[in-house]
Amino acid sequence: MHRVRQEDLPLIGSSHNFVGADNGDVKISVFLLNALPGKGPGPHRHPYDEVQFIREGRGLYNVNGKEFEAGAGDILVIKAGEVHAFKCIGDTNLVQVDVHLSPVFIQEHVPGRPVGDQEDQPRG
Repeated sequence: MHRVRQEDLPLIGSSHNFVGADNGDVKISVFLLNALPGKGPGPHRHPYDEVQFIREGRGLYNVNGKEFEAGAGDILVIKAGEVHAFKCIGDTNLVQVDVHLSPVFIQEHVPGRPVGDQEDQPRG
């Protein structure tokens, strides 16, 4: 059994980063996102699937060129290789649990039109 508290995980940008390889050697990694309005990652992709569980707030997302809004209660399945970006919209923070099906984060930044004022941070 391995136990860790969220506040003890590295905080990069708006996310606490749970790296599975460093925490019990599990086969997933997780971004625990708490983004301020207007913030979020620019276009990027991963060589594995990612599932985003939106817990609070709203976001503007762009996945493979398709732009849409999503909010609390939505679950987004982003397949390996899909280029995606998002930002928090509205007056409240965007809180997500982003599960990466990999024991480490692997991210390729992709040049392109951002969804808005993006944070420069490694995440998904």
